[in-house]
Amino acid sequence: MRIAIDARKLHDFGIGTYVQNLLRQLARLDAETEYVLFCSRDDRDLLSTLGPNFRPIVEPASPYSLLEQVSLPARIVRERVDLYHSPHYVLPPLVPVPSVVTIHDCIHLMFPQYLPNRLAPFYARTFMWWAAHRSSRVLTVSEASKRDILRYFDVPEDKVTVIHNAIDDRFKQLPPDEDVHRVRERFQLHDPFVLYAGNVKPHKNLERLIEAFHLLHTDGFPDLKLLIIGNDISKYATIRRAVHSWNLHKYVRFLGFVPDQTLAILYRLASVFVFPSLYEGFGLPPLEAMASGTPVVTSNLSSLPEVVGSCAVLVDPYDAKSIADGIRRVLTDPTLARDLHERGPQRAGQFSWEEAARRTLAIYGEVARNRGIA
Repeated sequence: MRIAIDARKLHDFGIGTYVQNLLRQLARLDAETEYVLFCSRDDRDLLSTLGPNFRPIVEPASPYSLLEQVSLPARIVRERVDLYHSPHYVLPPLVPVPSVVTIHDCIHLMFPQYLPNRLAPFYARTFMWWAAHRSSRVLTVSEASKRDILRYFDVPEDKVTVIHNAIDDRFKQLPPDEDVHRVRERFQLHDPFVLYAGNVKPHKNLERLIEAFHLLHTDGFPDLKLLIIGNDISKYATIRRAVHSWNLHKYVRFLGFVPDQTLAILYRLASVFVFPSLYEGFGLPPLEAMASGTPVVTSNLSSLPEVVGSCAVLVDPYDAKSIADGIRRVLTDPTLARDLHERGPQRAGQFSWEEAARRTLAIYGEVARNRGIA
């Protein structure tokens, strides 16, 4: 059998993590199936290292472009593909073979005000509806996302399969002391700090996090710092304005992008990791922090309670005081902090990319058998 997987979003935040780990584990598990990987020119050499049964093909069409609606189906025909997997919600109508599509979340439908233009909500709704109905199977990453997909698109429940994400092994490994010292000195981390890591889009709720930090700073935690890690902070001037409106510019630091090796150490150095997102399909950063043994404070909405279980403090992300109180509980209750430190890695260990790839591979097999593909 020959399976094509769209790998053009290999380096995107979230979806890129999903694609990278899925391909890595498929390469370990399956030496028989031939995989055709549609990719950017820059990723061709990297993907060539996966194994002899993985063949990268450069696809110049950009994701979400009109060109891909024709280019991808034509390439599928030329490469004699039997099954196509789109790891995000775009499935061109002209795709001529059975397909599996992964819909990670329905955020574009729940928060259309955060999309870049008026046409974007229509585009998202149209292509997600088509992908959900036209594909042979839909994969998603949490029970919360499955409920949203069923609510918005009215597809049979047994068509949608939940396969949880997992975290990179590097977050489970204890870093060398010299690396920890280097990171501490590089960023001058000599005071207790609260850490946020993720992208900085509006639904991540960073303005309310900054307000919560202000409440802590003025009520018993004058030396506490807040570190925010995430790309494209310059696109969201309201976040910096929030810092200055509360006069916190000496206490809130924006670090931008940091490599995973550095992030793994920052998790371990933080007193608490806080993730007050309004909506997540899965929510990898809290799980990464838990694997590192860092106490986590996160939202009581969408998939986050499903991911963290009873191993984090859950708060109302729409209430800055609730966020502040959750952080305060961890900082002032050593027993609670120790309990979260001990149970967090156990919870994170329940999620496995190998298991995710095995279940995805089983879905490929089910679709192939149902459609009479050898």
